[in-house]
Amino acid sequence: MMPSTRYDADAGSAGAPIEGARIHTGGLDATGMRFGVVVSRFNSIISTQLLDGAVEALRHHGVGAGDIEVVWVPGAFEIPIAARELAQLGGVDAVVCLGAVIRGDTPHFDYVAGEAARGIASVHATTGVPATFGVLTVDSIEQATDRAGGKHGNKGADAAVAAVEMVSLLRDLRRPRTAKRRAVS
Repeated sequence: MMPSTRYDADAGSAGAPIEGARIHTGGLDATGMRFGVVVSRFNSIISTQLLDGAVEALRHHGVGAGDIEVVWVPGAFEIPIAARELAQLGGVDAVVCLGAVIRGDTPHFDYVAGEAARGIASVHATTGVPATFGVLTVDSIEQATDRAGGKHGNKGADAAVAAVEMVSLLRDLRRPRTAKRRAVS
């Protein structure tokens, strides 16, 4: 039986090295990176707080004010098409998607939240540009407030930091590698 190795990515380390393996993790220096931020106007009292958190996090990690492009859309359902457009235009390294879908008395929540999630996932799957999910899907305005700068932090900031890390990681993975060649005897 092989001994197991624990990897603690949350501690900022990929854990003990695996002999012969290349380990890749993204960094948090966003200097020179460009970001699109797509924000839902619906539930704007929450989405504005998410936007503030995202912009603050991006600036904290080195993104210049001129390297952030903010796009407002009517609601969470419309986020994916604007995110896809930003990703396809080629002017951004990642797209941060922000909004709040709050459960009501009808199944509308399920449709909007599900389609927003699927659409955002399809952006990065089809374009190769990271699109992070900072859309709150909650049961109440109190839960949304707690996650937009309240007792559970700011999920807009979390989505922005994830975008920075993914851009860094993808740049590392896409960097040309020199292959080790074995000597032929």
